[in-house]
Amino acid sequence: MKYLSLLFPILIIFLSFTSCQYNKEELVLPASDSCDSQISFANTVKPIIDNNCLQCHNGSQFPDLRTYESVSQNAIAVKNETTAKRMPIGGVLTPEEIKAISCWVDSGAKNN
Repeated sequence: MKYLSLLFPILIIFLSFTSCQYNKEELVLPASDSCDSQISFANTVKPIIDNNCLQCHNGSQFPDLRTYESVSQNAIAVKNETTAKRMPIGGVLTPEEIKAISCWVDSGAKNN
């Protein structure tokens, strides 16, 4: 009986934390939309980051997204945050911009 009285509060706490994980709408790309593996960092991804992310991630806040090196080191996090629409805070990326970042990361986050 002692263990059952502990089980219920633990279960409630567990459920309250896990229920909040999926509140954000995630971008679902159509299966027919394949990625262009030749998406350029310099011509496509960097302008998106410069216009939407550097207001905050300019060296004063982690991660610093001013250079290819720092963006590539955080590429998976950038993809995850933009795909889940948690970033940019106060801004909105178009589905095309989100797809471009996602495809660039999935293609190896090349410095091209």
